[in-house]
Amino acid sequence: MIIWNPWHGCHKVSEGCRHCYMYFLDRQRGIDTSRVFRTENFDLPLRRKRNGEFKFPAGMELFVGLSTDFFVEEADAWRPEAWRIIRRRPDIVFRILTKRAGRIAACLPPDWGEGYENVMLSVTTENQRRGDERLPVLLDIPARHKGFMAAPFLGPLDAEKYLATGQIEQVLCGGENYDGARPCHYEWVKSLSEQCRRHFVTFDFIETGSVFVKDGKTYHLRDKRLQSEQAFRSGLSYEGRPVHYVLHDPEGRLFPEEITRPDAFFRDSCATCGSRMTCNGCSNCGACERSGGAAT
Repeated sequence: MIIWNPWHGCHKVSEGCRHCYMYFLDRQRGIDTSRVFRTENFDLPLRRKRNGEFKFPAGMELFVGLSTDFFVEEADAWRPEAWRIIRRRPDIVFRILTKRAGRIAACLPPDWGEGYENVMLSVTTENQRRGDERLPVLLDIPARHKGFMAAPFLGPLDAEKYLATGQIEQVLCGGENYDGARPCHYEWVKSLSEQCRRHFVTFDFIETGSVFVKDGKTYHLRDKRLQSEQAFRSGLSYEGRPVHYVLHDPEGRLFPEEITRPDAFFRDSCATCGSRMTCNGCSNCGACERSGGAAT
């Protein structure tokens, strides 16, 4: 998937953060994850190729802030400029995920209105407690597109009443990895998948996590590609109602529907990847082959 991290770093706010993957990865590189700093890729969506075309073509989807939280307090001074960048690229989709649902409303741009057509707001719901805490807040916020991510999935989640509102368009789900990974249970994933199917909401089981429990047996899967493949082969993912983004070019002209999403680059291994349904492809950098896992 293609990721835009305008800043890096975060601090832990809930049980889903306890074994945060960024803390693990940063520790290997000698980086203090609790220190939030603006990255050199801050203006990434606006960068152009030598021929003057944008590096990211019209219709591309960018996952925002996977090495941070878009609404983290320390980024308040930079966020208005990030919103301006998002406004300047109304031809691509920005997918924003947060654990700080309570900060969303106060951090929206002045011209947000009913939401930007090219932004999907999503919250993390690692268990029932956090689902009941964050989903009502998300549903009360005006936005064109909304979703949630049950990852790391730490306990069963009854989201029926939230899905029944018709506001949720996508649900992503996955287990935990790295230090102290807690188990993800097949029954939890299956239940959430069934809830989404009843409401025609896309459900993407992207990975099992490194500790997965099914039929009373615990499986330890250290290889992330294997986790993703097993999630794909489970058959629990479900393609619901399509998400319709109304995209415009920077000059304001409405794009014809047939060119709202470019062809993504996929490798052979992507055919059985759990993220295939909601992934926008990769940059063909070869990182997945070097690491044995999915490229980002």
